[in-house]
Amino acid sequence: FTVTVIVPPPPPVDIGDSYQGGKVAYILQVGDFGYDVCQQHGLIAATSDHGPYIQWYNGSLTTTGATGTSIGTGAANTTAIISSQGGTAGSYTYAAGLARDYRGGGYSDWYLPSIDELYQLYVNRTAIGGFGDNANWSSSEASVSSAMYQSFNPGNNGSQGSMGKDGQCAVRVVRSF
Repeated sequence: FTVTVIVPPPPPVDIGDSYQGGKVAYILQVGDFGYDVCQQHGLIAATSDHGPYIQWYNGSLTTTGATGTSIGTGAANTTAIISSQGGTAGSYTYAAGLARDYRGGGYSDWYLPSIDELYQLYVNRTAIGGFGDNANWSSSEASVSSAMYQSFNPGNNGSQGSMGKDGQCAVRVVRSF
């Protein structure tokens, strides 16, 4: 005879919970890429910004193809940026590379969030914690010479914009669960 073992799904998590190397930053909703009615998925944010302020690019102005803006596109954007900008693990000098090198909680699948993913971090910034009043880079490229950022300054009411890829912003990495 065959024995079937049913493993219950993990208990649901809430925004702000410590989970898988960081803090739950967002829980996927109907319409989000990767949403599954039977299993909870979302984004985990690192508990602090990483490294000093850093530029978006490696010094070469290229069109990276990292044009995804919606939730679920940050990981692909990060891969596109690194494919275009190059570098070596452990010695990256730009935002996406810094994200790729991060190993918080022992996980190696961290990435630079898309602008919509980063906006959810702004919305849930109090529950996540550790944000300053600075701007953070997203992985969403605006043009050959600029990329999108999210302001975390409360006086700016969550404003977003684009700036030159040589600008200096903070980096808060995320991973999916």
